[in-house]
Amino acid sequence: MPQPIQVDKLSKRYRSGFLIREIHALDSVSFDVGQGEIFGFLGPNGAGKTTTIKILVGLTRPTSGSAKVMGKSPDLVAGKRELGFLPESPYFYDHLSAREFLELSGQLNGVPRRELRERVTRMLATVNLTRAADARLRGFSRGMLQRVGIAQALLHDPKLVILDEPMGGLDPIGRKEFRDIILGLRDSGRTVFFSSHILQDIEMICDRVAILVAGRLVSLGRLDEILATEIDTFEVTVRNISEDALRTGGVKAQQILPGDDKLLVVVRSEGDVEELLRLLAAQDGKLVSLVPRVRTLEDFFMSKVRSQGAAAGGPGTGGAR
Repeated sequence: MPQPIQVDKLSKRYRSGFLIREIHALDSVSFDVGQGEIFGFLGPNGAGKTTTIKILVGLTRPTSGSAKVMGKSPDLVAGKRELGFLPESPYFYDHLSAREFLELSGQLNGVPRRELRERVTRMLATVNLTRAADARLRGFSRGMLQRVGIAQALLHDPKLVILDEPMGGLDPIGRKEFRDIILGLRDSGRTVFFSSHILQDIEMICDRVAILVAGRLVSLGRLDEILATEIDTFEVTVRNISEDALRTGGVKAQQILPGDDKLLVVVRSEGDVEELLRLLAAQDGKLVSLVPRVRTLEDFFMSKVRSQGAAAGGPGTGGAR
């Protein structure tokens, strides 16, 4: 079976504005997505995430390079039959009910008529819309519409699901339910590729991630490889000692943050912690808490965005999505 997604040296350029300025939305981006994988696609606004997704689903063509979906060109109808897609801002026929819209989507995706009604009922239950099944979409909230969009992407039982910001508009309960749906898809052998600004959700469920900044791929790998489990810093909360005493006592603090009656001291190593504890004991200070802090996806993501911005002398070109 071919890999669900293969992207090779993908580039996309636009011409925009009165002065015909050339915008580099994507610059030689390459990555693969494996079968049964949950793949997170990250980047700040304007990084080129939506442009990449539009190429993968055949809505636009690259300037150079290539992309394949389920081993086929995104332009071919045959490749789309195994694909479920939810765009960032989907359009709905708001005069239809949720049930009618899903039945229409199922017909367009070739779901057999004898199975369609049962699948629609089951999918409405999956996204927790059974009670609103026969209500008109024009009365739905954004979160409810997002659930309808997720349902249509999954209705025809695709092997690959591509989702652009699927958790937008969902409340914490909806996000939890959606994470469970994605994990269930992986458990059944499906592949999920999705972009999101909600890094905590990506960190919780993704097998691998790619980070795109200003149209360039700056990081790609498994989360357990990217986020080393070693302790990054120690956060030590102390009382009955002044900031001046800590600094003159030789404590190597990255940061000292004052509170109401205590100080939060951030140090790098275990040796720095031991030095701080010795100073506390010598000056009758009190230890309130000691918390080791490991690196998070947000830490890693922000470091990549900042480093790329500094290398470019400022923010990226913008205009791409």
